[in-house]
Amino acid sequence: MIALSVAAALAIFVVYTALAGNGVRQLTPSALAGHTGDVSLVGAVVGKPRIDDAYTKAGMRFQLKDIGTASAARIPVVYHGSVPDLFKVGRHIVVEGRLRNGVFVAKPGSLVTKCPSKYAPAKSAKT
Repeated sequence: MIALSVAAALAIFVVYTALAGNGVRQLTPSALAGHTGDVSLVGAVVGKPRIDDAYTKAGMRFQLKDIGTASAARIPVVYHGSVPDLFKVGRHIVVEGRLRNGVFVAKPGSLVTKCPSKYAPAKSAKT
């Protein structure tokens, strides 16, 4: 009977953990308005990223837009931290942080680029 109770509790924990994830919602720029707290923002880099002279203070600034939609929504992002080699205009990225006064303030070190070859369709083999 005790083993059954422990198994049931473990099953509930596993299901809760799978559904809850890390507790951070993943949103696109068009869905970000009105959200408070930390979120993961997913989008494509648009415009030329700007790095101020005082990079360590002002950070890198760029904009994100929704991936693969006609939405015109763009959100300005400010980011401090190391920048992946694959970061460039048009690249799909994920960054974690929160919206403050209309600007998405990213957590240092949270910028991750998506590898385009991983999402490209498989090449057909010629015989």
